[in-house]
Amino acid sequence: MDRDVTDNSPSQEIGSNASAEPWTVRRILDWTTSHLAKHGSDSPRLDAEVLLAFARNCERIRLYTNYEDIVTEEQRATMRWLVQRRSHAEPVAYLVGKREFFGLDFYVDQNVLIPRPDTETLVMELVEEAQKLTSPRILDLCTGSGCVAIAAAANCPAASFLATDISEAALAIAQKNAESNGLLGQIQFLLSDCFEQLPAEGQFDLIASNPPYIPDAEIETLDADVRQHEPRLALAGGADGLDFYRKIIQSAIPYLKEGGHLLLEFSPEQETSLREILTTSGNYRNIRVKADLANRSRVIVAQKCLS
Repeated sequence: MDRDVTDNSPSQEIGSNASAEPWTVRRILDWTTSHLAKHGSDSPRLDAEVLLAFARNCERIRLYTNYEDIVTEEQRATMRWLVQRRSHAEPVAYLVGKREFFGLDFYVDQNVLIPRPDTETLVMELVEEAQKLTSPRILDLCTGSGCVAIAAAANCPAASFLATDISEAALAIAQKNAESNGLLGQIQFLLSDCFEQLPAEGQFDLIASNPPYIPDAEIETLDADVRQHEPRLALAGGADGLDFYRKIIQSAIPYLKEGGHLLLEFSPEQETSLREILTTSGNYRNIRVKADLANRSRVIVAQKCLS
């Protein structure tokens, strides 16, 4: 990617006083949108709005109610810095330090995967199953930012959660997000590689996970913002992307109560393989798949067989 922004660059022009035309909210949004479109952003206008709202310390809607406001030099300096970094594929969520998910705000940095709308399908299925039970106990494996457990907890006040991750830095962020959303008392956090550090007697009504599922060889083909900035630990799923599914499906049985459910997010092309792994294990029944809002297979749900 071209890193030369010394000529005809919006990030430079934002701070320029050479033009008599003032740097209004409208003008900065137009310049930035054009610049980011040329530098690979697939949502340049949205990126421009989020960055300028952050630079001005306001809600995005305030940009349009103050469209002709002149942006201060301090705000323009912040915006130049943000646009420069975004031009080099740094994700907007990392630049502003947060991402909205399931109606809640989550702090994120490069230690955790940025929550995606696709994962809201997993939360919806988890909440639906949890609300059928009186006081469910729920395990969230590979919790990352904590978005699945926290969003589910916000909608299931009677449930208790244990969230695990192999990354100490990720767990610290998940705890921070639980606290900021007022749910720290409902969720316990444990440093663990999937089930390894769980007590042998631990039993759960529901086990959910959005594990790493990108085939190792495909990581270098991902978009630059993902490939260069998001944690490989949260992406790499082994040679075929299914390593964590095999491990979770095999190991979950002792931790699931009779009739309990396992819920897994996956990439649509993995559906057939996951159905086969679950079926051939002989430990699950009532296997079903839930599509996301784009009508792509996204979450597989399986019930533990009765003894």
